[in-house]
Amino acid sequence: MRKRGWKLALLAGVMSAALIGGCSSGNNTAGTTAAETTAETTAEETAAQDNGAEEAEETAEESEEGTEAQEDGAGEAAQEDGSEEDGPLVIADQGIFSAGGITVTSEGTFDPENHWEETGAGQTSHVDHANVLYQIPEDETGLPMVFLHGYGQSRMGWMTTPDGREGWSDMFLRKGHSVFLIDEPRRGEAGATSVSGDISTKTLDQRWYTQFRIGRWENGTSVPNEGSQFPNDEESLDQFFRQMTPDTGMTSDMGADFDNETVARAVAATIDEVYERTGKNSILVTHSQGGGPGWTAAQYTDHIAAIVAVEPGGAPAADSADYQAVLEKKIPIVMYFGDYIDNGDPAIQATAAWQSMRQTCYDFEEAYTAAGGNCTVIDLPEEGITGNDHFMFQDLNNDVIADHVENWIQENVES
Repeated sequence: MRKRGWKLALLAGVMSAALIGGCSSGNNTAGTTAAETTAETTAEETAAQDNGAEEAEETAEESEEGTEAQEDGAGEAAQEDGSEEDGPLVIADQGIFSAGGITVTSEGTFDPENHWEETGAGQTSHVDHANVLYQIPEDETGLPMVFLHGYGQSRMGWMTTPDGREGWSDMFLRKGHSVFLIDEPRRGEAGATSVSGDISTKTLDQRWYTQFRIGRWENGTSVPNEGSQFPNDEESLDQFFRQMTPDTGMTSDMGADFDNETVARAVAATIDEVYERTGKNSILVTHSQGGGPGWTAAQYTDHIAAIVAVEPGGAPAADSADYQAVLEKKIPIVMYFGDYIDNGDPAIQATAAWQSMRQTCYDFEEAYTAAGGNCTVIDLPEEGITGNDHFMFQDLNNDVIADHVENWIQENVES
């Protein structure tokens, strides 16, 4: 297994202040002949005041110019170090559509005069599709990006962070990519299902907190890992837990009966729809459980430009149909893993689990590269980016990782 080095990533912030100056002037009127001397003196004073006013105006203009220069310089510096947003995000087009899915029809004949009858005879149900929210930036320069969430999640995870900062969808819009955000079949706004699941009412927040390598939950309190980039204030924790959403088609509360095939076909249908709308292949970005259908989708579409897999739950074996599909289509692949895997608490089961899942990705990388494919597994600590958990795209340094992804895209993906 690889040896890993450690570095500290330091981020700097830039602030700017504006100072605006102003001036005022006054007039004097000459008095009577008897006061001519006084009038002359007053006129001289008035002229001096006028000259002073002109100087004040010039000083004010110089001050404003200096302020503008300071603001411009601060803005440029802020953009260079990523400490501030780049201004208003302009969206040229946006909308929502469904992709893929099936239509189920019951036996019998529908009676419009008895539409409340209980069996649903002769009626249809449109189910098992993806629901896709898309946004296209005004300044579109890159390939479209299709985002697929992981277990217990929806597209919301790409759109924001627990503490309300910009999510990856906005960040990549700013980088010139249109974004297509999937709610997979039987999840979020795509809840219509052909199979009946079991919506669990178990209290499982801390199970997932632990599995996601955020830290230890002790005595009713979040104790994040040392150096963690997770926004660990009470309000952010509350928002993080409220992102979780059930799958309407699963009976297992551990994802054991996840329907990889149904989701993969819906993802492929989404990518094909993006191609129909834009004429461009898509960069597919997956997370966690979404990694599985991300690999499988390559069997059903020819329009995947690249795959960015964020901590996938594993990678396909070299003798699998998924592996052969991505290899035959020469899809560039990058996989990202965060911190607390090699250095995770050995007493927590998730540590060994993540080491095992990541090893399947190392094995894929080795086989794929040997077969002539382009694949890289990125361990962020080896890049000097530390403190990230399973939700690196929501962590405090999510912008740094987004920049890393964009650099990989620029170097490895054909437009």
